Amino acid sequence: MLKQPKGLIAAALANTGERFGFYTMMAILTLFLMSKFGIDGEQAGKIYSFFYTSIYILALVGGLIADRLRNYKGTIIAGILVMTAGYAALMVPTVTSKTVVIGALMVIAFGNGLFKGNLQALVGQLYDNEQYAKLRDTGFQIFYMFINIGAMFAPFAAVGVRNWWLRTQGFLYNSDLSALCHQYIGGTMSPEVAQGRFSELAAEVSLGGVPADMGVFAQSYLNAFNTGFHYAFGVAIVALVFSLVVFLANKKKLPDPKVAAASRTTPSKAEIQQDAREIKQRLYALFAVFAIVIFFWFSFHQNGLTLTLFAQDYTRLEIFGMPITAEIFQSANPFCVVFLTPVIIAVFAWLRNRGKEPSTPMKIAIGMGIAAFAYVLMVFGSLGLPKLAEVQAQGGLSFAERVTPWLLVATYLILTIAELFISPLGLSFVSKVAPQKLQGLMQGCWLGATALGNGLLFIGPILYKRISISATWSIFVIVCAISMFAMLAMVKWLERVTK
Repeated sequence: MLKQPKGLIAAALANTGERFGFYTMMAILTLFLMSKFGIDGEQAGKIYSFFYTSIYILALVGGLIADRLRNYKGTIIAGILVMTAGYAALMVPTVTSKTVVIGALMVIAFGNGLFKGNLQALVGQLYDNEQYAKLRDTGFQIFYMFINIGAMFAPFAAVGVRNWWLRTQGFLYNSDLSALCHQYIGGTMSPEVAQGRFSELAAEVSLGGVPADMGVFAQSYLNAFNTGFHYAFGVAIVALVFSLVVFLANKKKLPDPKVAAASRTTPSKAEIQQDAREIKQRLYALFAVFAIVIFFWFSFHQNGLTLTLFAQDYTRLEIFGMPITAEIFQSANPFCVVFLTPVIIAVFAWLRNRGKEPSTPMKIAIGMGIAAFAYVLMVFGSLGLPKLAEVQAQGGLSFAERVTPWLLVATYLILTIAELFISPLGLSFVSKVAPQKLQGLMQGCWLGATALGNGLLFIGPILYKRISISATWSIFVIVCAISMFAMLAMVKWLERVTK
């Protein structure tokens, strides 16, 4: 790490704070929408997918702005301030309009677009110095590891704030109760469930004794539950303040393209080499990779949506005898990123020293295959489970009917390995191949490809609701496998372009 350029750790720390806040929100967003507005996973999935898509599509706008102004640092600072305003709006418990909540999410998405791709572009520019060129892949892996340090603790912060508020209002947390409260208030609950499971859970979570009026209980529990979610969004604001302080304190260590251009009296070696034909080939290569990774992100980002719904509906929420919540599983992925990144870096370094390290395009193809295997595991782990409609009709599965939590832990572990072969190395690929004057835009296009994958996320909850659970995971196996073979078919061409 000491061999890396000085600005790397500063940029990584700034990103760590922002990602901590972002993943605090993402850990609870699906369940918040369902609880706040009484909607099901399919409807919440459409909002989640639209928001996640907007985040990455707007990175294109952020990249265009920074490239046009040649002011990456100022654009990044503006992004932090805009995101802070969006999170502040989400903190208000009295907000009852779905439109207002979606509007706040769009403000966050725009701020993220100004911030994310442009910070990645600055990191890439650190490696335009020939002294550090060979360390580009490793540098982006380190940068990516720092992102996930923030993401690793975010679900615990979100859950901690929500559960703290519930307790102050005289309640304990239960993953099934929010939906059941909406059913009771809406008059859609069967008498058997109302007098059975719902009454039993209400008694379990009420610290003041058995509720006398179930209608009052249902409304009070929902109010406390949702207010706790609102206050959890405040964690993101604290994290953004940290990012802003770190970035301002260290921004002189990061490159300034405008200053660098002014100091050159002749074109750089890289600019001379990048004639019109080469630039065209580089752009073709970039967009080919962008097209492939759409399908990885469509599968991978089900971790905050369909896999979270599976955790809530089908998984035993207990590990080593300790109760957990559905959101906590999302910490498994960043935890694995943080602790597996040094291992992956060491393996690639070992292969590099022996002249056997795969090219970046080949690593991405391997990652697609690993992602497919993760969903194969989910297919076998879900065989025999009832459809969601049957589960909801009986008021949820009993503890004994649910699957082991280690199924999801193992799936997240394998998906993390796939992610480490694709995401940080994809960023490295873009920073290496992108033409000099299009760095911000091309990083935005990488995020735009992510956006298109996220735009398909809503398909997951639709399948989850309407077909068997094992068949749902089979779709993701097929998507990842097709992506792997498509990438393998292009590897030799991509390797020629990147030389």
